[in-house]
Amino acid sequence: MFKDQKVIVVMPAYNAAQTLRMTYDEVMEQDVVDLVILVDDGSSDDTVSIAKTLPDTVVYTHERNRGYGGNQKSCYRLALEEGGDIIIMVHPDYQYTPKLIPAMASMIESGLYPCVLGSRILGGYALKGGMPVWKYAANR
Repeated sequence: MFKDQKVIVVMPAYNAAQTLRMTYDEVMEQDVVDLVILVDDGSSDDTVSIAKTLPDTVVYTHERNRGYGGNQKSCYRLALEEGGDIIIMVHPDYQYTPKLIPAMASMIESGLYPCVLGSRILGGYALKGGMPVWKYAANR
């Protein structure tokens, strides 16, 4: 809980086995997250089996790949069904820093901002998470 608000982190996942645990650990280190919802979009690696071992995590799987937009919609719908007051999306590929979760939750909880967007480019987390340099340069 964050000031009596239920905070849910949603993770749209696709073949994220190598970075999922590291991302999850940093998400939970923020001490404001009540629940993680991971929606797997047809991964062929161990994403689902790893996710099922994570505490305070609910795992859903799509029977067929719905694409990024379809996965996002599932994430938000499921978070609302779980009673989330503040919903924060963190990709499990570690290209977005979970360290911003408390600040983002605070901005939403204050009522000043109904929505807060982060950048995977600022701060260099995209490169740390494995984004190819050519893609990083094109996103700047």
